[in-house]
Amino acid sequence: MFTDKDNELIESEFEELKLASLKRCANQAEFEIVLKAFEFAKAAHNGVRRRSGEPYILHPIAVSKIVVKEIGLGYKSIVAALLHDVVEDTEYNTDDIERLFGAKIASLVDGLTKIKSAFDSGTSSQAENFKRILLTLNDDVRVILIKLADRLHNMRTIEFMPEHKQSKILSETMYIFIPLAHRLGLYSIKSELENIWLMHTLPAEYESIQAKISQTVAERGCAMDSFMEPISESLNKAGYKFTVSKRTKSPYSIWRKMNAKSIPFEQIYDLYAVRIIFDAKPDQPERIQCWHIYSLITELYLSKTDRIRDWVSTPKINGYEALHCTVMAPQGNWVEIQIRTSRMDDLAERGVAAHWSYKGSSPSEGEMDKWLNMVREVLENPDVNALEFLDKFHTGLLSSEIYVFTPKGESRSLPKGATALDFAYAIHTEVGNKAIAAKANFKLVPLTYELRNGDQIEIITAESQRPQRDWLEFIKTPKAKSFILDALKSEIKDSQKRGQEILDERLKSMGIRPMSRVYRKLSENYKLNNREELFSKIGANLIDLADLSKVLKKNTTSKFVRYWSLQFSKITGGDSEGKWDWQGEEELSDDPVEIQKVQEEKRASKIDIKKDFLLKENPVEKTLSYQVAVCCRPIPGDKVIGFIDDNDVVIVHKNSCPEAIHMASRDGERIVKAKWSKHTVLSFLARINMRGIDRLGIVNELTQYITLVLSVNIRKIFIETHDGIFEGYIDLYVHSVEDLEKLMKQMSSVKGVMSVARTEIKDNQ
Repeated sequence: MFTDKDNELIESEFEELKLASLKRCANQAEFEIVLKAFEFAKAAHNGVRRRSGEPYILHPIAVSKIVVKEIGLGYKSIVAALLHDVVEDTEYNTDDIERLFGAKIASLVDGLTKIKSAFDSGTSSQAENFKRILLTLNDDVRVILIKLADRLHNMRTIEFMPEHKQSKILSETMYIFIPLAHRLGLYSIKSELENIWLMHTLPAEYESIQAKISQTVAERGCAMDSFMEPISESLNKAGYKFTVSKRTKSPYSIWRKMNAKSIPFEQIYDLYAVRIIFDAKPDQPERIQCWHIYSLITELYLSKTDRIRDWVSTPKINGYEALHCTVMAPQGNWVEIQIRTSRMDDLAERGVAAHWSYKGSSPSEGEMDKWLNMVREVLENPDVNALEFLDKFHTGLLSSEIYVFTPKGESRSLPKGATALDFAYAIHTEVGNKAIAAKANFKLVPLTYELRNGDQIEIITAESQRPQRDWLEFIKTPKAKSFILDALKSEIKDSQKRGQEILDERLKSMGIRPMSRVYRKLSENYKLNNREELFSKIGANLIDLADLSKVLKKNTTSKFVRYWSLQFSKITGGDSEGKWDWQGEEELSDDPVEIQKVQEEKRASKIDIKKDFLLKENPVEKTLSYQVAVCCRPIPGDKVIGFIDDNDVVIVHKNSCPEAIHMASRDGERIVKAKWSKHTVLSFLARINMRGIDRLGIVNELTQYITLVLSVNIRKIFIETHDGIFEGYIDLYVHSVEDLEKLMKQMSSVKGVMSVARTEIKDNQ
């Protein structure tokens, strides 16, 4: 039961929510429903506490406050947020919610309940449920907005979660919720989620960047105030009502830029930005007023014209509108200035929620609606595999958009990297189906042509043309792909049938019974999503089965390798054309429930995911208790995350590795809490980037210093010089992050070396 102190805390938190709710309720009746929902939720969660020890009801209250204060939704969303955990965690069901609060609120709560159960479920069903969850966009986008508020509060209190669950939540947030917040225009929520992710994923980097930001603000704060004063005076003279504020780049944005460009904090020159928010005058279009303010600023400061971003003329697909420019401050540094009207600022802060508030008056209205409609079309395609959908949805959320024009001058927004064929399908299905070529800026180009911002595109069609299978290899937009697949359905079915017949006949000739396990192994080898895709590609002669025997051997799981190799040798006497004896390997059912059950049994591991897994070396045998992921190549001392593979081997990735984030969002139950032990024998590959003033013999001096003075083995070196500057990288072997940092510090002392930074080694380099 709750104490008097607990009840006082609950009432105090709800009092703040009541004040915020009053502004969003149209009348007393709506406000009474909010009060009723609070009392109902409080009773339903009575006596229940969160992991932090606080009364559980404080979580729904906190989510409701985010919903109303930070997103700006109305009373139904506030009520749904208060009730969002009732159906999942108590004896009440959706029918009870509908009876007490009406069908619409019950529908919102039902959608939120499904989302919660999906992200608490297993691997494949998690992706399938996520696909079903997003179908709520068909009914009400508020479900997704409330879920974002719920995730934000969970991230704010993530330190109370067990560590093995923290990794799953952090990865889901980075892979799904942050891109979703970005696409829905919720920039403040996106930024906070990113910073929390960095704080818990790479705490040392976060604290270092935060400390440097504070130091920079202390050093440059007064200079920024001086920079803003003339701007304010000029706007006052022009008769604008406005606010001017300064802000610094977020720690996550700085970290991302430092890593993307392999530069230190000191080389982040756009650390500061100035934001001007003004009340638009009724007698002029907002766009013209933004450009007028720009002209006033450039009378004071020199503009960097190649950094102008005009999102007032062509808003972003998520509805964002602003005019960005970069000018030179008197101190010699570049400063970004963002110019927005009050309406634009509301759209930027509240995103899709504000979008509907301004419906009918916002020029960006069409772009947001188009994006939501596109998502709905993809979701409703029954042929899209769940995991494939999750990946494509993630890619679609992150993709930058470009604007291209029809011959009549109408603009179309498409993701960066889209082709002329994507544009054809964006115009009309039949235009895409009959496309044979295109003209880009009046010049003939193929359908594979990658569109560039501002291109004017004309599609050339022919009545005899039909969608081609090879189009699927270069098409980028999910909408276009679904149309092509629809048109190719009959051809694909014939190809699948033919492919299965070819494969089954080949397997039988090898003495192998065609079954689910064999198909799955082949699909994994050829990096395909399912057996249908395998059959289709075999039938279309896109997969050569000449090496089938080799593939099956390679794909046999380690548990059976020695057994099947022995049986194969006994039967063939070393003859590679002999028959395979698959006796003893059970056939798997095609039933999805049975498959999932087998997969779960297969994944049952001796490793306890709730305990630390020690990453250690065996100095005698020179082996490791784990495997290093080649995509990010962590070294001892890095913040890492471990994944248990099918063979009960722990694969170690850096916490920040995109592949690890991807895997954790889909395979949360495979995460293991990995801890380093001291490594003194085995070395690990790392790369350092260097840049400095070129001089005679510097490369020789650097390599000699590393090998002779520091006694470090070099694997690869690449240095190039231009205009008196040298830059390049060195791949070398070290025992730990500590050793690498010492080496980098010593390298920085070499005459002429201006910067030394660790960078990633791509797996193909």
